[in-house]
Amino acid sequence: MGKIPAEYLPPKELWPQRIYSLPEHKGYPQKLNSTEELVDRHVEAGRGDRVAILFEDQKITYKALQASVNKLGSALKGLGIEEEDRVLLRSPSIPPALVANFAVIKLGAIAVPTSPLFSRAELAHVAANTEAVALIVAAPLLEEVEKARADLKTIKHVVVIGGEPADLKAKGYIPYGELIAKGSDALAPVRRDRMAISVLLYTSGTTGLPKGTVHFMEEALIVPDGFGKHGWRVTETDVIGGPAPLSLAAGYSTQAVIPFRFGAAVSLLPRFTPDGMFELIQKHRVTIVSILPTAYRKMLQVPNAEKAYDLSSIRMCTGGGESLTAQTYRDWKAKFGQEIFEGLGTTEMMFVFISSAVTRKVKPGAIGPAVPGYELKVVTEDGKECKPGEVGLLIARGPTGTVYWRDPDKQRSAVRNGWCRAGDFVTLDEDGYVWFLSREDDLIKSSGYRIGPEEIEEALAKHSAVADVGVIGVPDAVRGQNTRAYVVLKPGVTASEALRQELVEFCRDKIAVYKLPREIEFVESLPRAPGPAGPGTGKLLRRVLRDKLKA
Repeated sequence: MGKIPAEYLPPKELWPQRIYSLPEHKGYPQKLNSTEELVDRHVEAGRGDRVAILFEDQKITYKALQASVNKLGSALKGLGIEEEDRVLLRSPSIPPALVANFAVIKLGAIAVPTSPLFSRAELAHVAANTEAVALIVAAPLLEEVEKARADLKTIKHVVVIGGEPADLKAKGYIPYGELIAKGSDALAPVRRDRMAISVLLYTSGTTGLPKGTVHFMEEALIVPDGFGKHGWRVTETDVIGGPAPLSLAAGYSTQAVIPFRFGAAVSLLPRFTPDGMFELIQKHRVTIVSILPTAYRKMLQVPNAEKAYDLSSIRMCTGGGESLTAQTYRDWKAKFGQEIFEGLGTTEMMFVFISSAVTRKVKPGAIGPAVPGYELKVVTEDGKECKPGEVGLLIARGPTGTVYWRDPDKQRSAVRNGWCRAGDFVTLDEDGYVWFLSREDDLIKSSGYRIGPEEIEEALAKHSAVADVGVIGVPDAVRGQNTRAYVVLKPGVTASEALRQELVEFCRDKIAVYKLPREIEFVESLPRAPGPAGPGTGKLLRRVLRDKLKA
């Protein structure tokens, strides 16, 4: 396909300032290949018999992983995949997904993991946006590909993991097993500039069509050498487990980057269930648990889990992607004797850049301080730096930063004077800990007060009648905005005016008076993004609630 057109990346003056303050970040070669660094290096150093991937009853060593990567990579090369070509990946967390990622990058091509939950339209958009030449897809996720096939105009090859080979070939698809069998055991890594693109990760699409974020070859070293070393403190004896797919920054970093930098192992879980996660920890002796706060809350609901499962292998529980809440932290610690070290990261920044794992000191309700190598500020909307305790917008810079693919307008709003806007309203305390208040779009401004909806949601969620809750600001002629709570009741509970008043009074001793929900509306369900347990189990989509007001 040739070189990437210059206009697909933003003008250099809109790029974030990259800071390389850690010694670990200063010695990388100018040309490298991350697959070589994360996989081949361990085999060459005599660590090939160490376990790299745990999946169900499988134990895949670094030597076996390298062999599969080389076979698939050489076979893809035989199909005509070239340097800088984009290859879409669509798969749950299974070993072939990791093999495909490493193979594509080893060729010098660019891996584009896509969400297993992307619709036909979203998949077609990403394919067109990247001008991808190939797609590697797991058979259970083939349906949306088939629906979108007419729109996948640049895709020349579709490789399918699993399924019936004869049926696949009849439809013009390439069976993964047959393709990999044709490959060679030897494949030389294509070393590229450390600032060459290796991965494109797409945002979830909860605010429109997914947007591509650019990640460079060096970031596969920067992330583990920063947070992996100074946050999780990973060693070769660790087993990192969690359900996030490769398409998410959290999944990509925890499954395809951090463990492999240290010669550790990753434990894969294709689909989250509370009992399934407990079983994974017990079976694979997981030492570092990386899951969403929602997943922790679901696991807390499993009766007698602390007695039913052997969780003695765990040395660290971590979470991010949404607010953990102080209550979840306290409940988990009380039940399992483990702290949860919260973190904040973005798809744009590749992974976590704020975390209490750095200090090993949790302040319940706070996220933590900056990960070594990153700098943080809290500023007013006009850019003035806030004092400790003052609410403002979070900005950051470090060795990774926000670079959008083919979206200069988005880039212009996301990076200011070299600093990346995280899109969050927070406070910063005297110890440098970040306290989350609200997403920028979710902040409620009422009678001069700035109110974060999550604090109200947490208070209401403690009531025995509440199954789910979402809070937004609605226009008010006097106050500017009122706080409105949308409440889903538990089965068997009847909505009434008396219950509405009871919920308000219930919150009165938990949050400030000015934060009390002034309006409560009972609803059947709330709009949520896809999460670890499938559609509707992830982040609350307050934007959708606000859009309903406009309709």
